[in-house]
Amino acid sequence: MRVLITGATGQLGGALLAAAPAGCDVTAISSVDVDLADSAMLRARLAVEAPALIINAAAYTAVDKAENDEQEAYDVNAKAVGIMAHAMAETGGKLVHVSTDFVFDGEANTPYLPDAKRDPLSAYGRTKAAGENHLRPEDLLIRTSWVYEAGGSNFVRTMLRLMREREELGVVADQIGAPTWATRLAQVIWQLVDRKAAGIHHYCDDGQTSWYEFAVAIAEEAHALGMIPRIPKIKPIATTDYSTPAARPSFSVLDCSSTHAILGEPPVPWRDNLKAMLASEAASIQ
Repeated sequence: MRVLITGATGQLGGALLAAAPAGCDVTAISSVDVDLADSAMLRARLAVEAPALIINAAAYTAVDKAENDEQEAYDVNAKAVGIMAHAMAETGGKLVHVSTDFVFDGEANTPYLPDAKRDPLSAYGRTKAAGENHLRPEDLLIRTSWVYEAGGSNFVRTMLRLMREREELGVVADQIGAPTWATRLAQVIWQLVDRKAAGIHHYCDDGQTSWYEFAVAIAEEAHALGMIPRIPKIKPIATTDYSTPAARPSFSVLDCSSTHAILGEPPVPWRDNLKAMLASEAASIQ
C-alpha cells in the first residue's frame, strides 16, 4: 500500500515513519517539501504521490501565535485537510487525520467521548475543529492530547531543561489532561489502519493528571535515571498566574474506550510511557 505521511519532521510524523509496518510503501513529507498553506503546491504533490492512504500528522501547533495568525493556522489545519480529503475521495483512498483535545471547552468533568460536542476556546482549537469537518465517514479521525517524544520540542524536554537550570519552578495545577507518548500513538495509529478502523476515535495514554503532577513525575523519573542532578522544588500555580494569549481547556481528558475495544489490548498508564520516553532520551545523550 502506498502511504503518504505529512509532518515528517514533527514528533508524531517521525514516530509514524519509524513504526511503519513492512509492506507499506511510505513517503514522508515535511513543510520543507510542501507548504500545506499553498493549496496549489499541495494538490500537485498529492497528484504526484498518488497515495492510497494519507496519515496527516502535520499541523499548525503554535497555540498562542495562532491567536494573531488564525488565517495561516486555518490554511494548514483546515483548508489543507479538505484538499487531502477531496484527493482521497477522487481516488478511493483514505485519510487518517490527527486532531486535538483543544476542540473541547474543558467544561466537562468526565472524559470526552468521540461524539461529544465541540466548543473550542482558541484559534488553534477552532481551526482544528474546522479541519475535522472535512473528513468522510470512511476516513479515520484520531484525537489526542499532550503529545511528547524523545528529541522533540515538548513539555517533557522543556521541564528537563528548566530542572537543570533552576532550583524552583511553578507549574499550572488546574488544567487536567492526559499525556501521550508519540511512539505509542504512532503504533496505535498503524494498528487502527491495519484493522480498517474508521470514524472518530481517541487515543492518549491511560489515566489523567495535571501539568503540575506531570512535572513532578518527570522530575522523579529523570532524577532516577541521572538526567537531572537534583529534584527541584515544584510549586503548583493557577492558570491565572501564568497568562497566555490562548485559552486552554481546564479539563480535556479523552475517552479512549472505542480505540481500546478495536485494539483488544489493555491501556498503558501514562507514567509507564513517560519512563520509556525518558529512558530513550537518556540513551540518546550518553
